[in-house]
Amino acid sequence: MPEASAPLFRDPIFDGAADPTVIYNPLERAWWMVYTNRRTTITQEDGLSWLFGSDLGVASSTDGGASWHYRGICEGLAFEWGRGTYWAPEIFTYDGVFHMYVSYIRGIPSPGAGLPMHIHHYTSPDLIGWTHHGPLPLSSDRVIDGCVIQRPDGGFRMWYKDETTGSSTWAADSEDLFEWKVIGEVLRTPTGHEGPNVFAFADRYWLLVDSWSGQLVYRSTNLTSWEPAGSILAGQHGEGFSRTDDVGPGLHADVVVDAGRAWVFYFTHPDRPGPEHPTIRSRRSSIQVAELTPSNGRLFCDRDQVPVPTLTMD
Repeated sequence: MPEASAPLFRDPIFDGAADPTVIYNPLERAWWMVYTNRRTTITQEDGLSWLFGSDLGVASSTDGGASWHYRGICEGLAFEWGRGTYWAPEIFTYDGVFHMYVSYIRGIPSPGAGLPMHIHHYTSPDLIGWTHHGPLPLSSDRVIDGCVIQRPDGGFRMWYKDETTGSSTWAADSEDLFEWKVIGEVLRTPTGHEGPNVFAFADRYWLLVDSWSGQLVYRSTNLTSWEPAGSILAGQHGEGFSRTDDVGPGLHADVVVDAGRAWVFYFTHPDRPGPEHPTIRSRRSSIQVAELTPSNGRLFCDRDQVPVPTLTMD
């Protein structure tokens, strides 16, 4: 198995791959990465127009996750007239059907517009043709970053960010992946966070949230009570690690647990000097991967180690 390239992936159209989710496509016998395709080349340097109007980019790997090739964008997602904004896809497979939960914003809002943000549900038999099932009725009209797993007692649970409550994590339950009921707030941190990601690994459940300076880690045995378990992928803006483009904090991560090993996919802003994006160049982002290892109730990953991904192909 080859070593993973660094960076693992850069979008060849806008150079703004972010918020990756990684899913196996059995029809191609390949792993697919679906991501927010940020429009980093928009010439307007002030404002945030480049963050909006984004499609969902797609890359695929046939060598276990070591190398990725750009394939295009998810097409056929539009359900209303105009240019929509698609962020942070989550794709969950159940009973031969792909379920995608993606954050959607109408149009490209002007600064301070505060337009509603909802999580929309789509299904597909092949990751190519998508059927739209509408927005989910969650805790407010400013929710993004859904993550779904199957509960051990049956049914499913979604975690997501609610921007109206100080950017905290909330949860909702479903018995069929279509109808959802909010169960309440799960996690609040002093400075807020986003991008919750929950997965089972090493006899525990783990919750990662993006604190914008790294990923805070929480652990649980029941998916209800969470206790702090340190952090991973921490870094200051401009702080470089040994791998190309692995600079600053690791942002909005997705974890794939496969064949007893766990791999965290995250993105960085290699040319971002601080909390802002002062130039077009500072907007570009790169996808990276690292292996997670458990020890004494915590998770660790070495960003300077060159990983050898072993995602199974069957």
